Amino acid sequence: MIKLSRSAIEQYLNCKRCFILMYKYKVRLNTLPFTLNSAVDNLCKNEFDYYRDKQQPHPIFLENHIDAVPFKHDDIDKWRNNFQGISHYDSETDVHFYGAVDDVWVKPNGELILSDVKSTSKNNFDWEETWNKYEYPKAYRRQLEMYQWLFRKNGFKVSDTGYLVYFNGLKNEPMFNQTLKFELHLIKLDCNDNWVSKTISEAKNLMNQDIYPKGSFGCDTCRYLKKRWDVSQNI
Repeated sequence: MIKLSRSAIEQYLNCKRCFILMYKYKVRLNTLPFTLNSAVDNLCKNEFDYYRDKQQPHPIFLENHIDAVPFKHDDIDKWRNNFQGISHYDSETDVHFYGAVDDVWVKPNGELILSDVKSTSKNNFDWEETWNKYEYPKAYRRQLEMYQWLFRKNGFKVSDTGYLVYFNGLKNEPMFNQTLKFELHLIKLDCNDNWVSKTISEAKNLMNQDIYPKGSFGCDTCRYLKKRWDVSQNI
């Protein structure tokens, strides 16, 4: 059995060479932890939990005309735990696939809405411009689609609509006073998870082959390693 996470599949899509290095040969490409982002995630989850206990809609639901409340389920803490998450084992591919969602909301008809918390700090937050200019927002949508796939495989009815709860830190306030202020944006994304099963199978098949994929031009790690090698040859 091969165990693959949501982030592993995203790595496979971004750079197959780094995917093989990390998940077949266990070469870890360390990154710095985003502890401030984690703090925002935890505080947001605490806030949703407050309304989950009361089974009342979060004010952002009312502002955006979302007929839902935070989903109350015995496994909600497990689903949001990075070391557990929600999982599905596919006996045909022998892959155990899992991912940790940030929050789950439920409509009156029982349909689930999956959401993820993001944070940034920009002078002018413009989601449409960000979507058109950069590739990383597409990864956010894929993230939600993989969560939707997992919940469907676990027998839940899931909406094709997902949401990013996006916090933009305000850095031009006149006084700090040890308080970081945010503006809150709710980003609605129309999702489609029909690519997930095929991609998981392709990633597993690549791991079973004795090949070493070429690096990706769009991969920062591959570009860095190539540049480092080129420079070392001229020293």
